[in-house]
Amino acid sequence: MSVAGLIGGLWLDALRMTIIPLVFALVVTGMASASATLQAGGIAARALVLFVLLLLGSAIVTALMVPPMLSFWAPAPGALDALRAGAGAAPDVPPALDGLKALIPTNVVAAAANDAIVPLVLFALVLGMALTRIGEGRRAALFELFHGIADAMLVIVGWVLVAAPLGVFALALVAGSKLGIDAGAALLHYIGMQIAVALLLILIMYVLVAAAGRMSPLRFAKAALPAQAVAFSTQSSLASLPPMVAAAERLELPERVSSLVLPLAVATFKISAPLVALTVALTLAHVSGIEVGPGQVLIAILLAAVSTLAVVGLPGQVSFFAANAPAALAIGAPIELLPLLLAVDTIPDMIRTVANVTADMAAAVVVAARTPAVVDKVESQLSQQ
Repeated sequence: MSVAGLIGGLWLDALRMTIIPLVFALVVTGMASASATLQAGGIAARALVLFVLLLLGSAIVTALMVPPMLSFWAPAPGALDALRAGAGAAPDVPPALDGLKALIPTNVVAAAANDAIVPLVLFALVLGMALTRIGEGRRAALFELFHGIADAMLVIVGWVLVAAPLGVFALALVAGSKLGIDAGAALLHYIGMQIAVALLLILIMYVLVAAAGRMSPLRFAKAALPAQAVAFSTQSSLASLPPMVAAAERLELPERVSSLVLPLAVATFKISAPLVALTVALTLAHVSGIEVGPGQVLIAILLAAVSTLAVVGLPGQVSFFAANAPAALAIGAPIELLPLLLAVDTIPDMIRTVANVTADMAAAVVVAARTPAVVDKVESQLSQQ
């Protein structure tokens, strides 16, 4: 068992060493791209503003739902005790005022060395916005530099993930020896929370289509069903793009809207990113006995919303760590159990991908309804329904 612990620990440390540079580089480049698109104006700018609002909404819904489920639908005490033992001692969480003072890093290098993820992400966001305000030559050079850092980290992560079966097996073996049969209850609890919140987000998208998109939810649901089926079976928003485009045609959305919003949504927008990041962070805090205050939840909400910048275009295993570690670290939760949560992530990811695709299509409907050139057409269609 000690050998398994050594193997699992080395594998996890190899993965953890990439988190800070990977997240920093991805947030800088993602924010720079988003800022440039917003400056360009038009449909893309409206779409990005809607994406941000939906991400914040997803994070708030998750933050409101998960804590009651953790307390009301709690795993067996044996599972909690064993998971806490496997996760180690809970770190000290500073008071809220001290946390606010630490939001602005006086030394970015020290913040990175200390895994101070919140000030680091804040600095990365500001740096990404600043890149759009400098000369074209310098901007392109810095943009390529951070892209290169991100790509290099992804190569390293790819190497580490080659050994994922061995590393996850070793960690699961060690955890299983400590957890016993109660481990299944804890993991089923985690899966159930993910599915419940994802289903609620899907329902909210239908309400959004009716309220802001000025479209019958039944009509939208019928058109979206093929894309949702592809999303469920492939766990890929990209693979669902062709049926989403076909659905947009059936919904008679303007091509100039759907042809821009849908690819942009697939590339930059995952409504489930805050869902999984917050659920993971709050679950890890719960099983570790960490009391999470409202201020920490607020910080986790913001980080969970920003985390979508870190998962764009990344493989599922990579994005799971890159997107979820920041929120967990921000509230002082240990991330050693992340590989175990990843091992049972397939079923929740099916539902989350359906939520992503549904949100992508709902966003296209809302942007089309709010685009001045097509408002009259939408209103005429409403009068015929």
